[in-house]
Amino acid sequence: MASLPSQLSARVQAVAGIEPELRPATRPEFGHFQSNVALRLAKSERKSPREVAADIVARLDVDDLCEPVEIAGPGFLNFRLRSSVLAGYVTGQLADPALGVEQAEHPQRVVIDYSSPNVAKQMHVGHLRTTIIGDCFNRVLTAAGHEVLPQNHLGDWGTQFGQLVEQILVERLDPAALDLVEAEELYKRAAAHFKDDHDFADRARLRVVALQSGDEETLRIWRSLVEVSLAGFNTMYARLHVLLTDEHLAGESIYNAVLGPVADELKAKGVAVVDDGALCVFVPGFNAPLILRKRDGGYGYDVTDLAALLHRVRDLKADRLIYVTDVRQGDHFAQVFAVARMAGWLPDTVSAEHVGYGMVLGADGRPYKTRDGKAMHLATLLDMAEEIASPPIALAAIKYADLSNGLNQNYVFDIERMVATTGNTGPYLQYAHARMTQVLARAAAEGVLPAHEAVTVLDEPQEQALALLLSGYGDVVAEVASTLQPHKLCAYLYDLAGTLSVFYERCPVLRSEGEVRSSRLALCAATKRVLAAGLDLLGIEALDRM
Repeated sequence: MASLPSQLSARVQAVAGIEPELRPATRPEFGHFQSNVALRLAKSERKSPREVAADIVARLDVDDLCEPVEIAGPGFLNFRLRSSVLAGYVTGQLADPALGVEQAEHPQRVVIDYSSPNVAKQMHVGHLRTTIIGDCFNRVLTAAGHEVLPQNHLGDWGTQFGQLVEQILVERLDPAALDLVEAEELYKRAAAHFKDDHDFADRARLRVVALQSGDEETLRIWRSLVEVSLAGFNTMYARLHVLLTDEHLAGESIYNAVLGPVADELKAKGVAVVDDGALCVFVPGFNAPLILRKRDGGYGYDVTDLAALLHRVRDLKADRLIYVTDVRQGDHFAQVFAVARMAGWLPDTVSAEHVGYGMVLGADGRPYKTRDGKAMHLATLLDMAEEIASPPIALAAIKYADLSNGLNQNYVFDIERMVATTGNTGPYLQYAHARMTQVLARAAAEGVLPAHEAVTVLDEPQEQALALLLSGYGDVVAEVASTLQPHKLCAYLYDLAGTLSVFYERCPVLRSEGEVRSSRLALCAATKRVLAAGLDLLGIEALDRM
């Protein structure tokens, strides 16, 4: 169901020949939308803007959508949607399972790389944003009609596992009996042992070779550590109410066997060269080369990321790649994408985007850490929030605070402010939804809830303002799916909740009568559904009571 602004814009563009760039009217007397298209065309048309505007209006057929188009000032076009059209659209929106979100004309297969915790380590505050943001992208792109393939690039391979396995053998532990907290304590002991004991360090290095060579005992212990870690991660994912499951696991280990062939293929293509014993790619515009194979023959995360990208394009047939990591990794991924394009692995038909996010800060403006300066465990952070509010409200506060800011910006973790039910917060939106739930429940209890939901009366400015905002929901979701800027959805929902509040205060619902009451109840129902759908795209539970 194409939105009303989209329909109007398409008709104006067909006449004007360029995008009209409709904008919400700055004042009610100017209608609902304005366009400066005539001013932009005046020079090329060699006419005054008002003449161009008059010519557009004369050829424009929008009577079925709008009241007569007005020309204002130097040549602005003012559009006011007909109340009947607006009412009809919202009524149709109520009956539409997608709530007016148009499905992509050309659906894409989208791979999103996010979360990526490390085996034998608890998730910490650094994993908060990647997991929340990636989950939001997953939901929004799916709602827009795309096929999303999450990839949880688990840190489950590398030299640290030599230390872990050797420490387990030294302590004669059963790795399957550990939980994630105990596994992390084991990790700390192994790291300290490696640092202080040369014999242990040598055995740990040999254990890495055994792991990479497929030694059965080493692999058995490694698999147990992975399973223990996954159990802990899945508990956290359930607590965070995100969509990641074991189906989406794509750990570093799955690429181990192809690192050599990937490096060799790049060398054969002439993309990679040997420099000082290491196999490198020198990418124009970057100060340092991307190192595929070290002088000692070992492989690092550069080539692992290239192998992952190649798998996602060749095997998963992705049309769009999205990587959600710390903003500081922007240069790394830009270099990886550049190498992939040099090799012909990333054709122009496939887009690759790094979505970087800023840090979570404490009240002192510094990265959020424990008192002893270590990264705070994510479970501890959630525990702190849930001491102040119930789990669904605490989670709404955290997610909304994260997503309502520009992603590349840092933000201060102030749970007292974040859980407030007033102001621009997640709980405020939950409260708006709960309020409408109670209104509709009271209408049902009083026997005045209409059998068929239909918006028919939009005589009051507050009714029109609410209906107009509701009609724009689909456009906002489409924009977020395209631009990956969830703060725009947050801003829309906050605006919707505020407009709803003004409507509810100035337009009696249950105290009105007849068709007016039925229409206002339908507006309440439509707003409740859009709030619920929008909150769900943010990964936030829409509560019926607060």
